[in-house]
Amino acid sequence: MLAYSTYSEAGGVGKTTTAANLAVAHARAGLDPLVVPLDPQDGDLSRLFGVDDDRTEPVDNLVRHLIRRPKGDFGDLIRTVEGVDIIPEHNMLSDLAEYLQREKEQAEAMGEAFGVHAQLLRVLREAGVPDQYDVLICDPPATEGPHLYNAINATRSLVIPIEPSAKGQAAVEGLEELVAGFEEQLDVEVGVLAAIPMGFKNTRDQRSILEAIEYPIPEVVGERASLMEGCWMQQCSAFEYVREHRDRRRDYEIETLAQFDRLARHLEREVGLEAPNPPEPGDVDHEVMTA
Repeated sequence: MLAYSTYSEAGGVGKTTTAANLAVAHARAGLDPLVVPLDPQDGDLSRLFGVDDDRTEPVDNLVRHLIRRPKGDFGDLIRTVEGVDIIPEHNMLSDLAEYLQREKEQAEAMGEAFGVHAQLLRVLREAGVPDQYDVLICDPPATEGPHLYNAINATRSLVIPIEPSAKGQAAVEGLEELVAGFEEQLDVEVGVLAAIPMGFKNTRDQRSILEAIEYPIPEVVGERASLMEGCWMQQCSAFEYVREHRDRRRDYEIETLAQFDRLARHLEREVGLEAPNPPEPGDVDHEVMTA
């Protein structure tokens, strides 16, 4: 299974839209992706795909499974949009650190072990996710804490959207320290599958910053604010937005879709995963068929 978390220390670089569009790109090729968003904020992946309608309701949700208090089966949490299975975010994520700490204290009082950063991995394994899905994508918040640590522990790989600026470069450098500390703390190896510059305008300073990045850069995405804002307004991926909501198909937007398709193929190749029905990159009308 291909597993990765989208992460950037800097906000506003398109982390969540990158996760959403890569998930759809995997699904377009006939793979089965599961997306686990972990951001407690309202402007999250569940909102982007329009599956956050129960986030304030007292319903079963991922947090209850993480603290061993589920109200039902893991599979009942899943919503499917554009061929992508999603575990919707819930407001209980805002207090995840407190819930996990309480459960840890109760477990230790009973002489049991409870790793607060290993619970997502446990839940996914117990639910058989590695056997049922081809791709796992986690979309944690940018801030350090149990949301991020559980995501990294579950996936062990990162895809990093990068703002091609001095701020973005500093965020990448901070990420290196974060990963090193996490590897030491949990005794796991964390790799970076790709860095994806977003909003690239091909200035001299931006080119210099890209040259200094040591991670693989399979694609460089230009300024696409209108396209990405349209996705949020229509609550869909860029693929569906161009196909269903644009008055005409613009070449530069088709090229952006092609970049997401190519990125998905790059990530799949990194783990030897072969998609059964990959589209011609950017083919908006590609018929999705599963193996």
